[in-house]
Amino acid sequence: MASKPYLTGHYAPVADEITATELIVEGNLPPELNGRLIRNSHNPKPGITPSHWFKGSGMVHGIRLNEGSAEWYRNRWVHTPALDGAPYMTDRGPDLTVSTAGTHVIEHAGRLLALSEAALPFELTADLETVGAYDFGGKLTSAMTAHPKADPSNGELHFFASSPFPPFLIHHVASPDGQVLDSQEVPGASAALKHDFAITEHYVIFLEGSVTFDPAEHSGIPYSWSDAQASRIGVMPRGMGGAAQIRWFEIGQGYGMHFANAYEDAFGRIVVEGPTVGREGWQRSWNWWVGAPDRGAEPNSGSRSRRWTLDLAAGVVKEEQTDDLTVEFPTINDDFTGREHRYQYALSFPDDLGIGNHTLVKYDRTTGSRQLLPFATGQLPSEAVFVQAEGTTAEDSGYLLTVVSDLNADASTMLVLDASDLTVPPVATIHLPRRVPAMIHGSWIPDLTL
Repeated sequence: MASKPYLTGHYAPVADEITATELIVEGNLPPELNGRLIRNSHNPKPGITPSHWFKGSGMVHGIRLNEGSAEWYRNRWVHTPALDGAPYMTDRGPDLTVSTAGTHVIEHAGRLLALSEAALPFELTADLETVGAYDFGGKLTSAMTAHPKADPSNGELHFFASSPFPPFLIHHVASPDGQVLDSQEVPGASAALKHDFAITEHYVIFLEGSVTFDPAEHSGIPYSWSDAQASRIGVMPRGMGGAAQIRWFEIGQGYGMHFANAYEDAFGRIVVEGPTVGREGWQRSWNWWVGAPDRGAEPNSGSRSRRWTLDLAAGVVKEEQTDDLTVEFPTINDDFTGREHRYQYALSFPDDLGIGNHTLVKYDRTTGSRQLLPFATGQLPSEAVFVQAEGTTAEDSGYLLTVVSDLNADASTMLVLDASDLTVPPVATIHLPRRVPAMIHGSWIPDLTL
């Protein structure tokens, strides 16, 4: 097991499920933070060595805050058939209930859903116990992306299913109360790997990079880099029949795992932002994910912030690198999803040899400046989740929530940071009862939504 980087250090899985109450808090928790920070990760059971980081069974970790106190921490495996070794592929094709459920966790229509893009979502209780596979009342017969997008203007949830076989791409929309309103196959899509996407006020944005289905890849995730696979951005009008009007724009070779956001600017152009890697960065990252030689010291190699500006009238795309830091896990104030945002947050990694420290970054897109919050050697913060402060409207008036894995102390803390200024001390620090493994994605779930 020690040869697999995703089973060591910050990523070493925990062996059991625990619950702890009345957590120690330094500082003062904002009283309006009533809810749960829930994060998801790949955490194989003891004795199990998955062939790929992404094949590890999902485990959710939650911290409940209530009226200025930290009521509990608990962690639970998502109890899917995959946790007990059931095969994903059967003689009838893929079993969409056999999910790792280890990539993300969201709330929609009062349901807490653990996500992994090759399968159905899995519903959890407010105490993180597994309810079971959720198919939107039988309306969802495909897999569901791990990165759905909620439109803050109307509460609709946009998501997609991507497959290496036709239909390659299906776009879905669910109502705020969880009813599937529309499902459209997207013409012109290919078997390219699609992990994330974006929405704007009038469009849905897909990215097909230089990574595509490869049946010769035997890690359990059958994708690899291909110079022959065109990199493209697809722009699909929102609404019934929009898929038939999709336009594909070729871009430079590369692969983008996550979008920060997309929006339509004052000139009617579509602006899309997110980190990307080239061929070498992809391969060294992949080698980390499978535990192969010639890998980077971190799971992300050479990932740099990028911006695409699409002029639909002229049919052209401008591409530019916007920063030189190695970053991933971009986040924003979700109230600006699909609309122009000023501030953007990300996690910066040490270089490919492991030299340097992990850092949270805040970008100001208006001034072009960035603010850094470096962490000590041996400390790794999670993706920053933004929560708006009560009674405020400014875009960065709120809190960033992050869970820090500390190898020095073999412990973890949850930090509540002032999102308007990363240079000031944390608003509050919550001491967790164990070292929490480095996690992938998560959400702040207010009590009122569950």
